[in-house]
Amino acid sequence: MPPALVWFRRDLRLSDHPALLAACEAAGPEGTVVPLFVVDPRLWEPSGPPRREFLRNCLADLREQTGGALVIRSGDPARLVPDLVRETGAGSVHVSADAGVYGRARDTAVEQALGGVALVRTGSPYGVTPGRLTKDDGTPFKVYSPFARAWRARGLHGPAPRPDDVPWAAGLAPGDLPPAQDLGGTVLPAAGERAGRDAWAQFRDQRLLGYASARNTPGADGTSRLSAHLKYGTVHPRTLSAEAQRLGEDHSEAVDKFVGELIWRDFYADVLWHRPETAREPFNPQMTAMEYDTGPVADEHFAAWAQGRTGYPIVDAGMRQLHGEAYVHNRVRMVVASFLVKDLHVDWRRGARYFLDHLVDGDLASNHHGWQWVAGTGTDPSPYYRVFNPTRQGQQFDPDGAYVRRWIPELRDVPDRYVHEPWTAPGGPPEGYPAPIVDHAEERQVALARYQAVRGA
Repeated sequence: MPPALVWFRRDLRLSDHPALLAACEAAGPEGTVVPLFVVDPRLWEPSGPPRREFLRNCLADLREQTGGALVIRSGDPARLVPDLVRETGAGSVHVSADAGVYGRARDTAVEQALGGVALVRTGSPYGVTPGRLTKDDGTPFKVYSPFARAWRARGLHGPAPRPDDVPWAAGLAPGDLPPAQDLGGTVLPAAGERAGRDAWAQFRDQRLLGYASARNTPGADGTSRLSAHLKYGTVHPRTLSAEAQRLGEDHSEAVDKFVGELIWRDFYADVLWHRPETAREPFNPQMTAMEYDTGPVADEHFAAWAQGRTGYPIVDAGMRQLHGEAYVHNRVRMVVASFLVKDLHVDWRRGARYFLDHLVDGDLASNHHGWQWVAGTGTDPSPYYRVFNPTRQGQQFDPDGAYVRRWIPELRDVPDRYVHEPWTAPGGPPEGYPAPIVDHAEERQVALARYQAVRGA
C-alpha cells in the first residue's frame, strides 16, 4: 500500500483525531503515515507573536509525539502538499475539514493541484461541523438559542480512539520549526496536546463544579483557560463535552454552562460558514451606516484604550491582562469592547483586529462575532440601548478589586470603595494613574443617539 499523508492544521494532537485514523486505515497494516504541517504565510504573517509562539510550541510537542517524524514546510500549501505527495508516493491526503473563509479556498486549490490523489476530509475542529445544522426550512440559524437546542438535540459522536501505534514514515527531511517570537514579557500557557489535556483535567477536577457562577468573576480562577488549546486543536470539543457530561447530576448546571460555551464556538463558526463577509462587515447590513469617530482624537482614545490607561479600572485591567497573558477574561472582553465602541465610538473592526494581533486564542469567527455582538451589529446583538457601565461592571463582578489590583499596581493601595472609581477618592486617582478620559454617562447618550439614527434610517 502507498503511504498516506496526514496534513495537520488546527488539530495538533493524536487523540480523538478522525483524520489521523482515516490515514492509518488508508495506509494499511504494511504502510506508513506521513505527518505534515505547512507554515502558510497567508496565516502566519497576519498572526501576532503570541499565536505564532504558541503554534511553534504546539508543533514542537507534536514532533516529539510523532517520534521526530513531523515534516514541517513553509510556503504555499498548493505547491508544498503535492510536492510531498510526489516525493513520498502517498496515495491520499487526509485532513480535518476547514470551515474558515481562507481555509476552504486553500483546500480547493490544494485539491486541484493534487490531480488524481484524493484530499480526504474527515471530521473538523468543531463539535458539529459548520453548515451541518439548519432550521427546518433548510436555512441557517441566525440566533444562538435555537441553534443550541438543535445542537443539543443532535448530540455528538463519542471521541475517536487514539491509535495504538502509528507507523510514521521515516527518512524525510523534517524541516525547521517556525522562528521563535519575541513576546516582550508576555507569558503564554504551556502548549501542545499534553498541556491541553493537563489543563482540561485540572479544570474538570478542581473548578468545573463552580463554573456556573465563577466564570463571571475575573479575579477568581474560575474559567477553563482552554481557548488557545481549542483554537489549535490540542484538545477537541467532543472530548471535553463527553468527559464533562459523564460527571453526573452533581455537576449538571456547571456542565450545561460549560457545554453552552462550546456551542457558542460552533455557532459563530457556523455563522461565518454561511456569511463569510461578516469577517469584515456587519452581520446586520443596516448597521453599516453606524457613525464612528476617526481622526487624531479617536486615535488618542484608541491608544489609551490599548495601553490600559483610560482611567476606568476594569477596562484598563483587561487591556493590561491582554498584554501580560495574551488573554482576557470573557466577561472583561465584553466590557472593554463595549467601552471602545460605545464610550469611545471607535469602529468595532479596529478593536477586533487589535485583539487578533495580541490574543493567543485569537479565532476569527469567535473574536469578530463576539465584537459584533457587543457593537450591536451581529447575531443575537446586545440591545442597542445596552451600554456596559464599566464602573458597575467592576463593582458587580470584581467586588473586592482582586482583578484590578492584580493588573494595575497603581491601584493596589486604594481602598475597596474607591478601587473601581478612583477619581472619587480623596485627592483623586493615585499618582501615575489617569483620570477618566471620557465621561461614561455623556458618551452613553452619544452612542444611543447614533444607534437611534441608524434604526430610524
